[in-house]
Order: sequence, then C-alpha cells, then structure tokens
Amino acid sequence: MVLRDDGDLDVYVPTDAAEYRVYEPDADAKGDQESLPRGASGPAYIDGVVRFGDQSIGGAMDTPGNPPRATWHTTESPAGGNYFTSIAAYLIRVGAEPQVIYDPATDKLGQFGPLTSSGRALKNDGSRRTNREGKVNIQVEVLGRAASPWTKGFDESKKPNFGKLKAAMRAHGIPDTWPAGKPPATASAAASGPRSRTTWQSKGGHYAHAQVPGNDHWDPGAIDTSIVPGKPASGTDTGGGSSTPATSSTYVVKKGDTLSSIASAHKSTVAALVKLNALKDPNRLSVGQKLKVSGAAAPKPTGQPLEPFPGAGFFHGGRHSPIVTAMGRRLVAEGCGRYASGPGPNWTNSDKASYAAFQRKLGYTGAAADGIPGAKSWAALKVPKS
Repeated sequence: MVLRDDGDLDVYVPTDAAEYRVYEPDADAKGDQESLPRGASGPAYIDGVVRFGDQSIGGAMDTPGNPPRATWHTTESPAGGNYFTSIAAYLIRVGAEPQVIYDPATDKLGQFGPLTSSGRALKNDGSRRTNREGKVNIQVEVLGRAASPWTKGFDESKKPNFGKLKAAMRAHGIPDTWPAGKPPATASAAASGPRSRTTWQSKGGHYAHAQVPGNDHWDPGAIDTSIVPGKPASGTDTGGGSSTPATSSTYVVKKGDTLSSIASAHKSTVAALVKLNALKDPNRLSVGQKLKVSGAAAPKPTGQPLEPFPGAGFFHGGRHSPIVTAMGRRLVAEGCGRYASGPGPNWTNSDKASYAAFQRKLGYTGAAADGIPGAKSWAALKVPKS
C-alpha cells in the first residue's frame, strides 16, 4: 500500500496476480489496421506496446467535435522493477484504466485500450464525463510520484517508446501546448489554482490531472514541459492562434498515418501537402516516406483583401464555391479543421463541424456553436478573398 501525498491510499496487487491478461508486443502491429471511429486521424495502437486486459475500457467520445487532448497522471509509486505489470493489474482491478501506462525508468509502454476510445482514470465533472471530452483524450499513467517529477534526468534520446507515444499524440492532432499552463508544482498550488471548464472544454493540448475540472488530485507534479510534449512539431500552432511554419522541415511517414492526419498535425491542408511534395496519389503513403511539411500551413492573412461575409444563407448543402475552400483552409490554420480530406469547394458536414470548433474557440457555447458562419465569427476568421 502507498499513501499518496494528497491523502489517498493506493493498494497495488502482487505481480503474480492472475486476474488479468497481458498481451506481448505485436510484432506485426495489427492494431494499426483496425477500424478507427469516424473522425479519428491517428493510430488506435502504438507500434510495439504491451496490451493489458481485454482492451475494452471506455467507449465513444461525448464531444468529438471538441479539440483533441492528452491528460497526464502519475501512479504515486516507484518506477522500474515489476511495478509496470503490478500497477497495470491494480488499475484493471479498480476499473480506473487510462489508455496508456508508461515506465520512464525502463521505457516500457502499455495500453489498456485503443487511443480512440475513452479512458477511465478521471472523475466526472458533475454530469460532464471528463474521460470522454474532445476528439480524443489520451490519458497516460506514468510510473512515478508528483513530488519528484519523473522528467528530472530523463533522457528522451534513450527512450524510443516515449517518442512513439508523443508521435501518436501528434498524429491525432494534439497541439504541443499546455492550455491551462504548466502543471502545478505542489498540492497546495493545485488546490488553489483554477480548473477552468472553459479552457478544458474548448482548447486542445496537454493537461495535468490537476488541471481537469471535477478532479482533486495534483499529479503529475512539475514535469518539464520542454520534454512533455517537447518542442512543437515544426509548423504547428503553439498558442491557439495562426501558425508560422519553419523554413524547412521533413516528416517521416509512420504506420497508420494518412495525409489528412499529417496535414492536421502540421496545421496544413491535404492540397498544400500534395502540391509541396508533388504527390501523384495522396491516398498511397509508404512507411518511412519523407514528406516536406514546411511552408504548407496557411498563416493568418495580413494586409490582403478579405472575403466579405456572404450571409448565413450562403452555407447550405449543394453550395459549391471557392469561398468554402478558403474558409476551410483558415479553419485548418486555426487548429479547428475536422476534415477527413480537403477542405474543398463543396459545403459539407465536415465544414460545419470545423466551423463549430472555431465558434467554440471564440467562446461560443451550446446552440450558438451551430457550425453556421455568422458575421462576427466570419470577421474573426479573416478569410482571404478567393
């Protein structure tokens, strides 16, 4: 038994407990070929992970139109040794599994279920199911204690599985940011700090367990945000606004990647990547293939003519216009793209979902975030004249 610094008592089962199943790493990474829920862009499984339990932990996300996020926990236990399997057994026993468990001492990585399903490691915020918030909410239990941040002395160059974890998060479009600020360094700081519902529900990125509304733990402590999640992927939006791509950058295609997921992660568009790389068939990518991603993002326009608001009645099924394409590119640049492919000139449900995400980013809630452009939100989007 371990007494947590926040007063909770954790009980860990023996390493020889036989009440759960463990699947060794799948050399063929078959999980990457499994069907993903509609709207998912990244892999369901990280290549080479250990699979714990029956891989059934949660279900569909409640708010898939909201931005993707990752939530970081600590187990309040030592790392290394047999803790990786014994704590996995405990989490299964109490029904509090995240999607991922990670041991920074050994670089062992395990999954209790697909990244595209919800975890079970967070308390609800009233009737709001925090486990099911966002397009994805990839939760990670890291072996360690909040009072002694596990990133101290951590050498990522020697931890390839940790790199795979971050790459999978980026493939799902999770921005390399901490929208609620750096994780609290002490239990008292977590108790006195805000757990903003507005931030949690409207902004994608990385969150501490201590920053989630409705929860009271203070983990994972003051982890180093230059390691988690590290430097932003080149060309990504680091602060919720428009992006400015680096002068040069190359992305290496990984198993499970699609051109759409790569475009989303780099705040670009499929069309821009096709043109930049002179791709003949954008639907056929090879693992290990190198793609240029620099210069592909659509920055917020300045000093150029803007498209006047065409009126809410302009946006309906059957509408075909370059204005719709220009709007979609701006939505992607703002980190609000919800496109499986495109954007393109036809008004579709993907455009509506993307615009609704932008409305929520502006602070619209409920029925106001209906996905139909209005004069004020259109002015804020700054769509360049097509």
